[in-house]
Amino acid sequence: MRTREEALKYGLSFSNAYQDAPFHDPNWQLVRYGGNRKAFLWTYERDGYVNLNVKVDPEKAFYWRRIYKSVLPGYHQNKDHWNTIILDGSIPDEAIKLMIAESYDLISDCPSKRIYEAVKKIPYGHVATYSQVAELAGDRKMARAVGNALHKNPDPGSIPCFRVVNARGELSGEFAFGGAGAQEKLLEAEGITVSDGKVDLAVFQWKY
Repeated sequence: MRTREEALKYGLSFSNAYQDAPFHDPNWQLVRYGGNRKAFLWTYERDGYVNLNVKVDPEKAFYWRRIYKSVLPGYHQNKDHWNTIILDGSIPDEAIKLMIAESYDLISDCPSKRIYEAVKKIPYGHVATYSQVAELAGDRKMARAVGNALHKNPDPGSIPCFRVVNARGELSGEFAFGGAGAQEKLLEAEGITVSDGKVDLAVFQWKY
């Protein structure tokens, strides 16, 4: 990720996000969360590079700064709660996106963290539906939010999103887990039978 356009596009992919330019200066373009109008992504050019300011958990602020030299204390913002990301090509896209996603979660009080914790509870060899995960995360009505969160899974190795299916037991689209048949292979490796793209919920659904 090297351009402002890429950063803004990703920021705007989050639920209820919108772009704003509050300072009457085109150099400052922000992405806000509509629920409270707070900005979770600040973009601007400085010293020849596009910079991003993102909100961060103070406990992780120094973690990111230690890993990447181009992550600095927040420019013109609280140094404990904000980091600046310099888009100089030295930081992998996955890391940049994760930092933006973490900022969104902090600003929006998004249920993503609760959703991921719920998914971690699905036992080996079982599946759960989107509405089940939503209920475990505190609100059965946010099944759509579950889908959005799973597609932005920051840690597939420990958050087994492949164990989540829809209310009919159907698997997700081909793209979701690394290509055609990927989710099916992951499920079958745990002894879960998949037939015609579906799992028999009567047999494999998690009963909690």
